[in-house]
Amino acid sequence: MFRIYLPAFFVLMLAVYSPPLGAEPQPLSLDAALAKAVERSLTLQRDAVDLKTAEFAAKNLWSEIFPGISIRTELGYSSPLFSGTGFSLEEQQASYSFSLGLSFSLNAGIPAAVKRIELAYRTEMLDYENAVRQIEIQITKQFYSLLAEKKNLSNLEQALDLAERQLERTEIAFKNGLTRELSVLQGRLALATARFNLSSAQAVYDSSRGEFFMLLGMEQDADVVLEEALTIRKIDADAESLIRQYLPKRPDIRSRQQSIERLELTAAQTKLSSRTPSLSLSTTYRGGSGNAGIQGPYSDGLSASIGLNIPVDSWIPGTKADQGIRSASAEIEKAKLDLKNTEDAAMNEIRSLTARLRNSWESIEIARLQEEIAGNTYRLTDEGFRNGTVDNLTLEDAQKNLAEARQKVLASELSYQNMMLDLAAALNIDWKEFLFSGNGF
Repeated sequence: MFRIYLPAFFVLMLAVYSPPLGAEPQPLSLDAALAKAVERSLTLQRDAVDLKTAEFAAKNLWSEIFPGISIRTELGYSSPLFSGTGFSLEEQQASYSFSLGLSFSLNAGIPAAVKRIELAYRTEMLDYENAVRQIEIQITKQFYSLLAEKKNLSNLEQALDLAERQLERTEIAFKNGLTRELSVLQGRLALATARFNLSSAQAVYDSSRGEFFMLLGMEQDADVVLEEALTIRKIDADAESLIRQYLPKRPDIRSRQQSIERLELTAAQTKLSSRTPSLSLSTTYRGGSGNAGIQGPYSDGLSASIGLNIPVDSWIPGTKADQGIRSASAEIEKAKLDLKNTEDAAMNEIRSLTARLRNSWESIEIARLQEEIAGNTYRLTDEGFRNGTVDNLTLEDAQKNLAEARQKVLASELSYQNMMLDLAAALNIDWKEFLFSGNGF
């Protein structure tokens, strides 16, 4: 009985767990890939923890003036050791007590401390947004690089098809005595080379595709097809206009500015805390049995104090307190110099990218013209080969030039796309703004 139904069991299992024949691959858009990458990024998850911590502190600013609260309880025993009757255990010699204390400390530096906490939260938000932007730029580059590799595979498949058809015609011509055996051997070599090029490119594409899917938390062999297309549009960008409009929005510039603001608040807090009077308030409630023994009557007391501390040493030049104030001011000056250096580097980067983008478009136009010429040359050479006026080696050279011209166009377009992404990152904007604005802006 078991042997009879075992094949049927396996057929049923295959029907349940096997994918349906002819199932179409699932589409994957760039937006979906970006969402997956952001959700999976461990770096962003870590930054999100810091952001939540800073947000919690910013929402509880009252903690800067919240009083210190302490509760203390004691159980004591007192007895002579060597004098009198010596050590003894008696109930009246035991005692208990407890106390509840509140203390405030107020100084002029508290407002600056509160602003520093709020600034720290804004800085964490900026860092998180910048991290998201960097991941999106990285994933976008890899996404379009895969599209370019896929397009390259298509070009190599066309080259392989041409090599196969050319070899067929060469073999027919050789059988009819119209060409030499050397042409057949050259055709076979060209076909083998085309197959090797396609196989190598396919291996590179499969590896890149698998690594990309791993970043998205997908299976390396997932049946997925990329939806987008590598669309290149000429961008006429004026560097000086971009600098004026977008330089202050760069994350590194804003980070430097916030660093200066934070150091200014630190300097103000240090100066105010060191040179202005501070007010301290405290109150304590104590209760217990006192010296009447643990069974004695309960007694209590409430005490309160107020104190005003007026610093003097910080006003004397050269003291440690005075040096601390001077050091805080020096850090501000250094931060301003760092900001100027960052601004200069950012302006040079924007100018360089816009110039390279302009030159890159010229290289695209040249590459496209070369592809057009190579295509026409191959077409005319192929006609000449069919008519017997062109030899096989000349046709192979024309075919090779066409394949190289197509590859050059693809490489120049991908380079242009990556430079556009780099410029968008340098301006801290969405790169799609280049595609939907007038002349780039």
